[in-house]
Parts: sequence; C-alpha cells; structure tokens
Amino acid sequence: MMAVMMSAGMMAEDHVMAATKSSQRSEARSQKADGTDSLSLSLKEAQDYAIQQNRTLKNASLAVQQAYAARWQTIAAMLPQVDGSYTYSNYCGYSATLSMGGMDAKINMPNVGAFGVTASIGLSGQAIVGVLLNNIAIEMKKISLEQSESELRGSVRGAYVSVLALQSIAGLLDSSLVNIQELETITQYAVTAGASEQTAADQIRVRVNTLKNSINAQKRSIELATNSLKVLLDVPADTKLTLTDSLESVLSPESVLSLLGANFAIENNLSYQLLQKNVELAEKNVHMAGWAYGPTLGVGYNFTDQHYYGEGGMRMTPPNTVQVTVRMPLWSSGKRAAGVVEKKIALEEAKNTLSETTDNLEIQYHQLCYNLTNAYETYENEKDNIDVTQRVFMSATNKYKYGASSNLELTNASNDLINAQSSYVQAILSLVNAQVELEKFLNN
Repeated sequence: MMAVMMSAGMMAEDHVMAATKSSQRSEARSQKADGTDSLSLSLKEAQDYAIQQNRTLKNASLAVQQAYAARWQTIAAMLPQVDGSYTYSNYCGYSATLSMGGMDAKINMPNVGAFGVTASIGLSGQAIVGVLLNNIAIEMKKISLEQSESELRGSVRGAYVSVLALQSIAGLLDSSLVNIQELETITQYAVTAGASEQTAADQIRVRVNTLKNSINAQKRSIELATNSLKVLLDVPADTKLTLTDSLESVLSPESVLSLLGANFAIENNLSYQLLQKNVELAEKNVHMAGWAYGPTLGVGYNFTDQHYYGEGGMRMTPPNTVQVTVRMPLWSSGKRAAGVVEKKIALEEAKNTLSETTDNLEIQYHQLCYNLTNAYETYENEKDNIDVTQRVFMSATNKYKYGASSNLELTNASNDLINAQSSYVQAILSLVNAQVELEKFLNN
C-alpha cells in the first residue's frame, strides 16, 4: 500500500512537469506562429520549431498523458470509494395485517425516505501489479515520444541541408551561365566580323540553353526541398523561409569525426530501451496472471438513516453496518493455469527478441560507422572534384576567349561541371543521411 501511495505522489509530480512543458510549448507557438509570413531559422531553431508544431508529436505527448491518467485510475481503484444515496418510497396508503393468536393487527406503511452512505476499499495483488504495469507503460510511451522527436529532428536536418546544398549549386550554375553567355556574345561578334563560323556560335548557344535548363531544374528542386521543410515545420505554404546557417557550418568535419569517435553504449539506444521495457512488461504480466490465485480483501461500511412521513413504521435496517470480505479462488477448470503459461511463453519471446536485437545492434553500429565513413570520404572527393571542374571550366572559357581552346574542349568542361555538381549534391545528401542515422542510433 505504501508503494501505491508513493506512486500516486510521483504521478502528481509528473503531471506538474508535463503541464509546465506543455505551457512552454504553447508559449513558443504563440511567439512564432502569430500570423507571421516569414521565418529566419538556424538548423537547431528549425528542429525545435518543428517539434513544437508537429501534430504527430502532439499526439505522442497526449499518449503519455493518457498513460498517466490510466495509472491514476488503477491507483484510485485501491483507495476508499464513497457513495451517497437517497431513496423515497411511497406505499400508496397500504397497511400490513399481522395475525397473532387469532387477533389481527393493522400496521400502517407510511412513506419513508432513506439516506445512505457507503464506503468501501478493495485490495488485491493483481491491482498492485497493475500499477507497476502502468508505470512501465508510461516509460514506454516516453521512449516512443523520444524516438519520434529523434526521427523528426533527422528529417528536418536532411531537408534543411538539401535546401542549402541546392542553393549552393544554383549559385555555381549562375556564375557559369554568366561566363558562357559572355562567350556567346564574343563568338557572335566574331561571326558577324567574319572571323568565325556560325556553327561555333550555335554550339555555344546550345551550352547556354543546357545551363539554363540545369538552373531551372535546380530552382524547382530548391522549391520542392523548401516545401518539404515547410511541411515538417507545419507552416503555411506562402511562408517565406530564410535559412541562417551556412552549408559549411552544418557539414563540419569535426562533427563527423567526433560522431565516429563516440563510444557505443547499447543502453542509450532507444530501440534497445523499448525492448528492455517490453521484457519488464512481460515479467509483470506473469506476476499478474499468478496473482489470479491470490486472495482479494474488501472492507465496507454502510450508514443508513430512515425517516417516516406519517404514523407507524418499523425500522428493520440497522443504521451502521461494517463488512469484511476475503475472497479466495478455488477452482477455475485450469483457466488460471493456462493464463500463467501463456504469459510465461510471451516472456520467453520477449527475452529472445531482446537477445537477438542486442547481438544485431553491435553489427548495425559498425555498419552505420562504415556508411558514415564512406559517405564522408565520398563527400570530400566530390567537393574536391567540383572545385577542380570549376577551375577547368573557367580555364576553358578564358582560353576560348583568346582562341587557345576548341569548342569541344569548352563543351566537355561544361558537361563535367554539371555532372560534378550533381554528384556533389548526392554526396551531401548521403553524408547527411548517414550522419543522422548514426546520431539516432547513438541517441545523440
């Protein structure tokens, strides 16, 4: 019983903390979503904003509160229950006849009002185990909420970096377009002066159109990535988003190297924590099934006060009654035994799943580290490639201006630059995804 009361105190404290957190989130929403049509956010601010606004997380938070309410219901069922009642009976002038020794006596049956108060309390082993089951359920809901938050942070990070990467490539393409348009103008002057053939100008024109198409595609990709970020932030479609972090700051080598150097503690993994709680839940279910053989203790008190409206009437019911009940199950045709066996089998399944997951998590950790290492090396190579192809393209354009390179060399340099930019974007996205997956796995 003491443990039950302690759980009730803990529940009250948890409710206060939950209410405070909910109040803080509501205040943040009122400050950031008060009809504004523009937002300037760093990566961390975007992640925090998404967590405050996301409806799925709100539902997950409500599920935690529901678990608290369910626990209190279980606790309250073991605490005193008091009910009051008032009953009015009208016998419509009826009189009872009592015959004794050949003599009949009439007894009036006056109208009567009865006021009653009933107090009861019941306690059983299953009820106590039920409170412990509710505690585990609350912890599992909290872990699930933390998992959802981690997933959302990773999704926001991916969308945020995608926008930055695409904007960076769009800037490079714009500068390349300016250079090649300048070459187009120079070539057209040469054609007009008779120093060059129209074919050369047409080929440069094709390069200009190719770059324009790449830029337009890039702008559509930026719009798509921005809209994806708006969905995660749960803001209106016409909201203007300004990303204040730079691509270099969110892709720092230090963060990748520190993540690869972090120690793997399996107890910090959220999937492992959830499976561990599942084993605890299965163990408590075995105890719950076992307590079906245990006794149930009930104590009740009843007070009744009757008032007769008229003459006559006999008080047949004592005003105060105390009842103590001990109920012990005797025979259930094997139903309780089968219930215990079922819960024990479920416990073994939960333990096997936990053991299998524990073995696999170590392998998964090494695989995620390998993926991040590979993605980082690819990113570094592609970053170097885009610098090289950019220099080659600039060199080709400068040489073409002075007639030191052919149109074919310029075309190849332009194609290499576009391909390198596409590969660079893919390398960035792969790096971010690999980093997010490892962060979620380590619960960083």
